[in-house]
Amino acid sequence: MNWDDIRLFLAVSRAGLLKDAAARLGVDEATLSRRIRRLERDMDARLFERTRRGHQLTKQGEELLAHAEIMEQAGLAAAETVAGQQGAVVGTVRLSVAEGFGSRFVAPSINKLMKAYPGLELDLVAGTGVLSPSKREADIAVGLSRPRGGQIFVRKLTDYRLRLYGASSFFARHHLVKVRDDLDGLPLIGYVDDLIFAPELRYTDDALPGQRPQLRSTSINAQYEMVRTGNGLAILPDFMVKPGDGLLPVLEDEIVVTRSFWLSVHQDIRTLPRVRAVIDFLDGLVKGGAVNQT
Repeated sequence: MNWDDIRLFLAVSRAGLLKDAAARLGVDEATLSRRIRRLERDMDARLFERTRRGHQLTKQGEELLAHAEIMEQAGLAAAETVAGQQGAVVGTVRLSVAEGFGSRFVAPSINKLMKAYPGLELDLVAGTGVLSPSKREADIAVGLSRPRGGQIFVRKLTDYRLRLYGASSFFARHHLVKVRDDLDGLPLIGYVDDLIFAPELRYTDDALPGQRPQLRSTSINAQYEMVRTGNGLAILPDFMVKPGDGLLPVLEDEIVVTRSFWLSVHQDIRTLPRVRAVIDFLDGLVKGGAVNQT
């Protein structure tokens, strides 16, 4: 059995959609489809049902999946043994993180990691939602909620705070906010309600009950830019706000929201030197509550 074909089979079974699996593997969709058909022909078995929702595993496909994951785990264990003996931090780590945390907190400090480990390659996937280590979509994930199920190691990375912010240029045109009633009539910036991907992002409901954002975006970075350019007020993580941004906290001791980041990694690779190096890097970034400092 060709291991490369099994690797492609695993990718399709986890992605569900052929185009998504092809993108993650970096191969052409037509080539991937042809390779899967060849695997089915070689095994004389139908592994997937082609449906409108994508590729669904058949009973035979599910049986192969169980064996394929054992093969994958054996390969990872062998790589871990060799890497552990050599102690070398080399190879690629895919790190999936929440958008604001990745772009405003992790990315600016990446040079420290890369200088320490020149043999390391890092894929920093920062966006709405996070990829799943249990599905092998990422090696390490930092998300807003604690993942459940799968062969993954999970722990809290850190708590962080959010406050209501506005730009100094905004307050030059509007009245100052000294009490909550002063918020009435001021434009609010927040998430698109029906596109919120995690309940932890519904902090406007917690901090400002009854308030409805006038400007909305699925991107926390877009929200930040709208606040920075004086379009309104928004609840932002403290770690996104830097000196010189021109942003001022509003009722900073009264409007405070606390949330957590959860780190997850597949059990099979958590002690690999390259994975351990990235986890240690993340721990160092948040050590001492730095993520909660403006």
